[in-house]
Amino acid sequence: MRGCAQAQKDYEHCLTWIKPSFLWMMYRCGWATKADQECVLAIEIDRAGFDWALANACLSHYDRDVHADRAAWQRELKAAPARVQWDPERDLHLKALPYRSLQLGLAGEAARRYADEWTVSVTDVTPLAREVHALVAAGDLEEARRRLPEERPYEPAGGAYP
Repeated sequence: MRGCAQAQKDYEHCLTWIKPSFLWMMYRCGWATKADQECVLAIEIDRAGFDWALANACLSHYDRDVHADRAAWQRELKAAPARVQWDPERDLHLKALPYRSLQLGLAGEAARRYADEWTVSVTDVTPLAREVHALVAAGDLEEARRRLPEERPYEPAGGAYP
């Protein structure tokens, strides 16, 4: 059985997820406390790469308003190098909010480009995760909010979504 942890690059069998929301990541990794998720990295990628991934993405779920039928969606999903899904955004207590955050899955060509071309920087944000979590646990939500990384809405180039 093939796994994503193998030493050689195997972009065809792995799915790498871009999760632009810090608090959603904290929900996913339990503030960097879940087993095998004790380290949290912030990966900065270039804008052109993110735009390319969105433009070449398929929804991760079937939507009859978007796809002709389930079979057409399955063909599109299999061929697409990226997939889009939306998960509930999280608050400082990691409770679901009434709006969703983008999750962008990358495979094949998109995963290769992400690793080899789009990555601008990698930053270990584990200390920040633990710091913000400690502030939340202590009830200092205002200071916790001030420490969160800045997140801005995605503005498509040219004003229209790719």
